[in-house]
Amino acid sequence: MDHSVQNFINIKENISLNLDRLKINKFPKIIAVSKTFKLEKILPLIEYGHFDYGENKVQEAIEKWSNIKQKNLNLNLHLIGKLQTNKVKLAVKIFDYIHSVDSEKLAKKICVEQEKINKNIGIFIQVNLKNETQKSGVSKSDLPDLINYCKSIKLKILGLMCIPPLNINPEISFKEMDILNKSFNFSALSMGMSSDYLQAIQYSASHVRIGSSIFGERS
Repeated sequence: MDHSVQNFINIKENISLNLDRLKINKFPKIIAVSKTFKLEKILPLIEYGHFDYGENKVQEAIEKWSNIKQKNLNLNLHLIGKLQTNKVKLAVKIFDYIHSVDSEKLAKKICVEQEKINKNIGIFIQVNLKNETQKSGVSKSDLPDLINYCKSIKLKILGLMCIPPLNINPEISFKEMDILNKSFNFSALSMGMSSDYLQAIQYSASHVRIGSSIFGERS
């Protein structure tokens, strides 16, 4: 069996054991973060039957996924990296979910471009909990206004997304995000990566973004 497939199976089993232990009913969606990996590395997992993949860059996603997405309508692509407004037109065509909306300008551009092609993308709003200057995301104080704007232009907001600060216990951020997400009555929450996905699931993560634990370390 391919290593990536075996790793994926191990992660699913690990999650299942912890769902039972934590008495959590809903299994999270695993986004296999395929950024920088060539399609040959990903194909065994697709053939196994996993259909949700995460990419950071629009151009890489177009080059890697355009042909295979036309052949396999079950595939879902998640943009988990920062999206610049000049790339929105391309992003809307290839991606099914965008996890990194953080401004009204970006939200409006997505709305305009998806209406042109009659598409309704699932949107997560990225929150910058500690206002880190090197990190994207809307501040907690500006979040309500952005959510209201997105709703006013009829974007399909699924929930919030975060990347916890480094060198701090991620559970602190996960707990804060869980409370914040529930305060807006969202059903989905995108957080948790290879090193901390089990902790994220404890705090209601519905979408976990796992790369190196599935495909191995990036070169």
